[in-house]
Amino acid sequence: MPISANSAPQSERIMEAVRRPGASSYENSMNPVEQARQSAFQETLLSARNSMDIGEILKLALDSCRASKLRFGLTALGMVIGTASVIWVVTIGMTGQQYILGQLQKIETNSVELEYSGGGATAAERVLYNDSLTVDDEKAVQAQLPGVMYASPVLELHDRINFGDGVVKDTLVLGVSPQYQNIRNLLVPVGRFFDEEDDTAHIKCAVVSELFAKARFGSSDAAVGQSFEISRMPFTIIGVFKEAQDDFGNSEIQDQTILVPFSVARYISGSENVKQIYFSMRSMSEVNDASKEIYRIVKARHRPDSVYKTQTMQEYLTAAKNIMWAVTALLVAVSAVTLAVGGVGIMNIMLATVRARVREIGIRKAMGATRREIKLQFLTEAVIISLTGGVVGTIIGLAPPLAIRFFTDYDFPVSGLSVFIALASATLVGVVFGTVPATRAAQMDPVEALRDE
Repeated sequence: MPISANSAPQSERIMEAVRRPGASSYENSMNPVEQARQSAFQETLLSARNSMDIGEILKLALDSCRASKLRFGLTALGMVIGTASVIWVVTIGMTGQQYILGQLQKIETNSVELEYSGGGATAAERVLYNDSLTVDDEKAVQAQLPGVMYASPVLELHDRINFGDGVVKDTLVLGVSPQYQNIRNLLVPVGRFFDEEDDTAHIKCAVVSELFAKARFGSSDAAVGQSFEISRMPFTIIGVFKEAQDDFGNSEIQDQTILVPFSVARYISGSENVKQIYFSMRSMSEVNDASKEIYRIVKARHRPDSVYKTQTMQEYLTAAKNIMWAVTALLVAVSAVTLAVGGVGIMNIMLATVRARVREIGIRKAMGATRREIKLQFLTEAVIISLTGGVVGTIIGLAPPLAIRFFTDYDFPVSGLSVFIALASATLVGVVFGTVPATRAAQMDPVEALRDE
């Protein structure tokens, strides 16, 4: 705010009030440090005589920070650590999310599982009710839904298999079509998977899991070509399979599982009913619409009270994304404690600074500086300290992931959102924790401040 002409005599009186007798001779004998302090005081006095704009407030705040570099650096260190922690936590969270989603996407993400869940209006009817899926349902869907690439029914059987030395185990036997290998993304490191000719000709062949091969024959290589019995019928092992990716217990395949052609399994069971039918679409974008269409086609072929359900990996992917974002948000909240600790440090240092600069505050207010200007000056200093620490912390936080992306082939995720959150949090901390010291400085009475000095 402008100062009237009467301010000059007033400033001279204040200057005389704060000087000791014999000040002139004392000034001549001052050492360089005292002379620098006196020069800084004179600059403060001159600036206090004029109205302070934003540019001047910012300049004074920067000058104050430069005058106490060590204090400034140590105070900003807390914000450096806090900001870097936020970026690292977000990066780690995104890396974990990227890894988990990548693993899930390897598990038949293009497939739709159709399953019969029962039916009947009453409990008694549900016991006798049977409207299971059949191979005809599979053919109907393939005829009406052109996006289907692969399809396979799943007929589940259980039989007690002789493992030798008197050991007999209840083992899972699945009757599937040759396309089941593509749907479930199965690898056959030894031997081969049965084909359409095997299925059409009702060849009694089997593809067994690696654990079954090791438990029954000692190794995968030794298992191929061996024979064993299922329901007293001899089967020859033509291959050993394993899942290309762990499905986290989402598959009907167990540790010791035997896969046989569906035509042979249907002959053993004596029934046309199947437990599940899998359909694999051309792309993941078609899965949701295909799921609804498959349900509609099958539902129209059966009784109204029959209950069927479709399931896709999209549900697991969505759930996994939500869980990972929730975990990341929780970790960010925990790391924000470091920012709060840094903010407390800023507040303590600024309170000490206000106490050490009582004389400066008193003279500024006596010369006409308003409470708003005093408050804004000290608040600006707090924000500068906090934001500087935030910028340095952001650089440190981004350095490791950027270095990994630059020097390795790994696509380490870097989030622009984490940078925004870190810098915004640093600014907010400076404002919140700098308000108390700035308010205390603004509320000082100039007469009391000069008397205290």
